[in-house]
This record gives sequence, C-alpha cells and structure tokens, in this order.
Amino acid sequence: PNFPAKAKRVIYLFQSGAPSQMDLFDPKPLMEKQRGKDLPDSIRRGQRLTTMTSGQKNFPIAPSIFKFARRGKSGQWMSDVLPHLSKEADELCFIKSMHTEAINHDPAITFCQTGHQLAGRPSIGSWLSYGLGTENKDLPAYVVMTSWGTGRPNDQPLYDRLWGAGFLPTQHQGVKFRNSGDPVLYLSDPKGINREMRRGMLDEIASLNRKDRQVVGDPEIDSRISQYEMAFRMQIHANEAFDLKDEPKHVHDLYGTQPGKESFANNCLLARRLAERGVRYIQLFDWGWDSHGTGKQTAINLGFSDKCKQIDRPMYALLTDLKQRGLLDDTLVVWGGEFGRTPMAQGSGRDHHIKGFSIWMAGGGVKGGMSYGNTDELGYNAEEKVVHVRDLHATILHQLGIKAENFTYKFQGLDFRLTGVEDKAHVIKDILA
Repeated sequence: PNFPAKAKRVIYLFQSGAPSQMDLFDPKPLMEKQRGKDLPDSIRRGQRLTTMTSGQKNFPIAPSIFKFARRGKSGQWMSDVLPHLSKEADELCFIKSMHTEAINHDPAITFCQTGHQLAGRPSIGSWLSYGLGTENKDLPAYVVMTSWGTGRPNDQPLYDRLWGAGFLPTQHQGVKFRNSGDPVLYLSDPKGINREMRRGMLDEIASLNRKDRQVVGDPEIDSRISQYEMAFRMQIHANEAFDLKDEPKHVHDLYGTQPGKESFANNCLLARRLAERGVRYIQLFDWGWDSHGTGKQTAINLGFSDKCKQIDRPMYALLTDLKQRGLLDDTLVVWGGEFGRTPMAQGSGRDHHIKGFSIWMAGGGVKGGMSYGNTDELGYNAEEKVVHVRDLHATILHQLGIKAENFTYKFQGLDFRLTGVEDKAHVIKDILA
C-alpha cells in the first residue's frame, strides 16, 4: 500500500442489468407534476438512446410508483420497496450523481469491472489481488459468485472475462464459485485417491513444470504451479468456507438463506464467511435487473419489485452481520449496476441511462448516513458533484491504501492502470470518514 488503508477487503454487490435509481433512492417531486408529459429536449440534450426506445414517438415522464420516506436518524430518502435495507440507512453513503460512458450492457459492465469498454483488461479484483495479495493462503484472493432469482430469463450473459486477469499473471483472475455441489469443479478427489497420493502427483507435475520454465522462460508456468497448489489447499478450506450448515438458525433467519439453493441471500452469507477468512475481493453478481417493461419480469411494478424483495433482506443482513462481528469498519461494501434507468417510460419499465444514476457504499472508512451529488429536477442529468466510474475505482483503491495514478503494470511497453490514462480519476474525498 502507498499509505495506511481504511479497508482490508471489498464486497461488491453488482446488480447486473441496472436497477432503477429513481424507484429506490432518488425521488423527484417535479416528476409527479410533469407525469405523462414529454421529456423536454433541453433536458435530454440529444443524448443517444438505445434501439429499444429510439423509435418511440414520445418520451413520457414517469414518476416512481413507490412511496418514499426519510429513513434513519440521517433522513436518507429511500423507497418502501426496500424496507429491510432502510433500517441500515445510517450506514449507507449514497452517490446520486454517477455517470458512465457506454449505454449498452456488455461494454458498460466491462467498463465497471475493468475500467475499459473493450474486453481484455484486468478486472478490479485482479488488480487488487496483484497489488495486495491475500490474507489467507488457503483461499483465492478474488472470489466471484452469481445469482439469478426471478430475473429476466434472457438477460445479458456474464462472461468469465468480467473477472479475468487480462494481461496480469493469471493467478490473479477471479475464481467463480458454483451455487451447488463442490464450490469449484473437481475440487473433491475421485474415489481411491487420498491426500498423500494427490500431494505426490502435484510434486511430480511441479517438477516437470519447473523444468519447462527453465527451457521456455514463460512466467505463466509459475502461475500454473501456484494455481495447482492453491487448488490442493482449497480442497479442505473451500468446502469448509462454503458449508452453510454450521451457521446457527438465527443467522439463517436473518439472511433468509436456504443452504444448497442458488440465491442472492446465500451468496451474501457466503460473502461474510469469506470476508472473515481473509478473502480480499468478493464479487457478487445478481442477474436480471434489465427492467425494460416488455413483459411481467421486466415491469417496474412486477419483475423489478420481485427483484427488490430478493435482495432487500440479504443486504440488510450482510451489513448488520458485518457490523455485529466488527468487520464493517474494515470491509468496503459497494452496491450498484452498470448504469441507471431513464426518468421517462418504456412501456411499463424504463430504458438504459448513463447520464445520472445512484450507487451506495458502506463501511471501509466511508461516511454513513449521507448523500453525495445530485441529478436535475427530473432525474436525467447528474449536475451536482458529478462522479465518473473512474472516480469510483480510484476511491475503492484509495480505501485499500493504493494511489490510483501510481498503481500500474507494464504491458507491451505501456504503463497500464485500472483508472486509465484518458482523464485523471479523482478520489471522492468528501465521503471519506
């Protein structure tokens, strides 16, 4: 680290498909007064639309159908669709002036994960694994888990490259853990193979690999040896970390978990268990947030509401659990999607929106019970204290003791960094405790 870190680890709750900020955290009273009216050109300013709404004859303003109230002692605005999370309002730091660059899912998710719209760059978890390593040699530094729930069945795919190491050594790529059975395929030895036999086999393979390394000089061979050793240690420790059955009943009741079933709730509890065990970066992807309003599963009043119910209690439980165990102070929790949704309607839903959306952060040296930045009166453009995705990346790195502009890796003659070289990324200092 370049300076003392406030956080030791990150849990990123990524909502793939992009949840609607104005139905969750960003109420706009003027939208109710302008209900059904066309969004003024002076607000849209010619912004590019997706092909799904570019053919609409008009763009009616659509205020939220949910009720908002001030929550917690800090009075944070939150809608009634997240009643459990609202209890932790004083731990949350809302950033309501986010903006990004790509309006379609794949490049936008890639940008959020790697700092670049094109595939091939290292993901943020890989950067942190490379820079800081792990606190637990028996588990990966970077773990990925996915959930679907009742989300849109044909939603955007989550490619393995989203947690890839890019040009960094491959030992820093994320390890995707499965939702059932062994956390990783073939983690259990086949019948007739014991630990001593497995150890002997790995020693022989490592000897051959080291000889190969001397001949061809490929550093990736070192990564291969390292990953074999990690897999050997994980055979014991990964299964133990993923066994939810040893959690007491009151913890399962808190999260709403069902061991053995794929769910965001299970993944949140597993994230806490991995945080306890020193995993550096824990990435949860929850699919199905693409609320275009083209069917029941993408309508704001149906599919979106169901998705909120599925994440509400587990998010509250995760923050509460981390806090009770003394882990929230040095665990940075981040929640958000690849962009936001439009203030105008698309059927019974909303289209993609890049000019102004919301995320939240908690713990890890970030101030709780506050909102930072704002969008205009119709929730379209981020206008006050605008935050770019690169600024979010720089802030995450900063909380782990890393100065973004100094954190580089030389590849093909260039000094690459997570936050890119196009524009300077700024740490959001006003939200730091």
